[in-house]
Amino acid sequence: MEKKVYSLSIGGQEMSAEFNDWADQASGSVLLRYGNSAVLATVVMGSKESDKDYFPLSVEYEEKFYAAGAILGSRFMRREGRPSEEAVLSGRIVDRTIRPLFPQGMKRDVQVMITVLSIEDYDTDLLAVNAASLAIATSNIPWNGPVSAVRIELNDEGGFIVNPTYKEREAEGSRMDLLACGKDGLINMIEVGANEVSEETLEKAFAKASEEIEKIQAWQKSIVAERGAEKIPFVAPEISAEVRAAFEELAAPKMEGAVFGSADGNVGKKNIYALKAEWIKAASEKFPDVKPSVFDNYYEEKVNDYIHTEAIKNGRRADGRALDEIRPLFAEAGGLSPVVHGSGLFYRGATHVLGVLTLGGPGDAQLVDTIEYQETKKAFMLHYNFPPFSVGETGRVGGMNRRAIGHGALAEKALRAVLPKKEDFPYTIRIVCESLASNGSTSMASVCAGTLSLMDAGVPITRPVAGIAMGMMSDAKAGEYKVLTDIQGPEDHHGDMDFKVAGTEAGVTAVQMDVKVEGVPLKVLTEAFAHAKKARMQILGVITGAIAAPRPDISPRAPKILTTYVKVDQIGLVIGPGGKTINGIKDRTKCDEITIEEDGTIFVTGRNGTAEAAVKEIEELTHEFMVGDKFEGPVVRLMDFGAFVKIGPNNDGLVHVSEVAPFRIGNIADAVQLGEVVPVVIKEIDEKGRYNLSIKAADPEWAARKGLTPSAGGENYGGRKRDERPRH
Repeated sequence: MEKKVYSLSIGGQEMSAEFNDWADQASGSVLLRYGNSAVLATVVMGSKESDKDYFPLSVEYEEKFYAAGAILGSRFMRREGRPSEEAVLSGRIVDRTIRPLFPQGMKRDVQVMITVLSIEDYDTDLLAVNAASLAIATSNIPWNGPVSAVRIELNDEGGFIVNPTYKEREAEGSRMDLLACGKDGLINMIEVGANEVSEETLEKAFAKASEEIEKIQAWQKSIVAERGAEKIPFVAPEISAEVRAAFEELAAPKMEGAVFGSADGNVGKKNIYALKAEWIKAASEKFPDVKPSVFDNYYEEKVNDYIHTEAIKNGRRADGRALDEIRPLFAEAGGLSPVVHGSGLFYRGATHVLGVLTLGGPGDAQLVDTIEYQETKKAFMLHYNFPPFSVGETGRVGGMNRRAIGHGALAEKALRAVLPKKEDFPYTIRIVCESLASNGSTSMASVCAGTLSLMDAGVPITRPVAGIAMGMMSDAKAGEYKVLTDIQGPEDHHGDMDFKVAGTEAGVTAVQMDVKVEGVPLKVLTEAFAHAKKARMQILGVITGAIAAPRPDISPRAPKILTTYVKVDQIGLVIGPGGKTINGIKDRTKCDEITIEEDGTIFVTGRNGTAEAAVKEIEELTHEFMVGDKFEGPVVRLMDFGAFVKIGPNNDGLVHVSEVAPFRIGNIADAVQLGEVVPVVIKEIDEKGRYNLSIKAADPEWAARKGLTPSAGGENYGGRKRDERPRH
């Protein structure tokens, strides 16, 4: 085996890149290690040009259970199945980072595969980006890399941690998790989850990330200089002068009307597509030997140039808005149906999203079983749907694609920061966001609709959350750019940046950025943050205008959850042998579920008083009796010397014949009968843990009301020695 290893110290840990002959049939490959985590990245480029009208890049992120030293899956299927959501999101991170660096117009298939070989202390999504970069950069595939990634953590003291471990990221004082990718002082991909962090703090974090990125960049460039293969020349397809002339004649005069002829941006998008279809049809008739994809690509290029020029030079947008203007907003909380537990409807221009929330018990939490999170429970879920009718099209329905998973994960991340703690609100929460109409950032509209549904359901969130998508039109050669607020369809499709920011009035909770250029300078991010904050405050005003605060009570249709606590050594008592005790409580009370945590916390879920009944049984079962406790219980046994009275599900105590009345009772059977409920008080707990009870101390008038009279002699038993009794 041949191999060479290159190392770099970053974030207090060694990152090593091993180039070997493991995958010597691939165009490029590298084994990247960081701590005890390792990934193998391979890249292959197809030999033929694709006839697709887009660049056919695919990124596959493969999680192998052996990487965690575990055998996961069901008893009937141990082989890895479809990718987990975490794997999909990690693959998207790599795709979004490397895609903008391939040449425009490239149509050969490129497949990048990231295989997780080992995972322990560091997240392998970070390794995946750097490994993919090295694999492509050292291959013969045309690509304007390398590109590098770092993770920045913000702790409770305000300090930054470079490439934190899982333990550091999950620490109680962790306030922000930021993954940034970039090159040459530019940032080209961002993922942030934060606990209401200020824009100023985020800007400092990006500056720190950029500083660390450049260290990795220098390392990667030195490796590429030593072992990089010669790149296959790429020549962008030329457009003939005849086709250019035909465009100027047939389509150019109509461009103004198609792009800017309507105040409704949604209609404008349709007009752009209509003109494209008209141009391709006319050009295909005029040049039958030219592929329609040539006309399609040239039209997109001209529209792109036109939208850029008008935005940068003249401050024009397709729907006539100012660059920092949001489209009309509408928000409504509730009103969908009394059956659902919470709902919210949010409009931002022609983007309409419905959020519907359901509350369940702790047992409804999702069990996550992946190489990163083995058998953990997820009590908050946000699922995002994007049906074809939302963009006026027909198409396949059902199943999940990577885009839908990514958009749902972003909205979920944005809302998670304001959720109540489990001990205060132990419900499982599921939000489904339905995109009803789409023309720009349904993910940020889902954040808003999700907030409305949470408040309508009575979930006590700390503050409402809103999100907005920012864009950018730039001219790299001239060094000019314009930041756009609330980008819509044509600006998203043809723009250079999609910068999504969600947060509360107190700070940012989530950020995501993709670009179509090599990257954006930090000053652009600063400006975009400022405009996004202004827009967010405006949207929050509309949301709080629809519902000022979470409703005081949850829906009567939602289950009720009660919380009780037992000692850890009493958990087995509640469960019983083979679950007999806990299942018996559920059967008798008809509650929905009983969930017991390792620390002895018990959550009981039920409706119509069933939860209260179950809690009562559990508390009676685990009650620790003390001298002076009073009860009413049935007589369960009669002995010559007294009666045993049941004082709990598993306990009884002795009422000696001398403790029945303030006078002598000759025969206990003359005073009480089996099954009779009598008042008792615990008078003594002896050294063997047995309970000595008294009726006369619990209720001195009980004997008189019952009509009992003294036996012959009439004396009080006082301190007379008691008869022996069986142990219990």
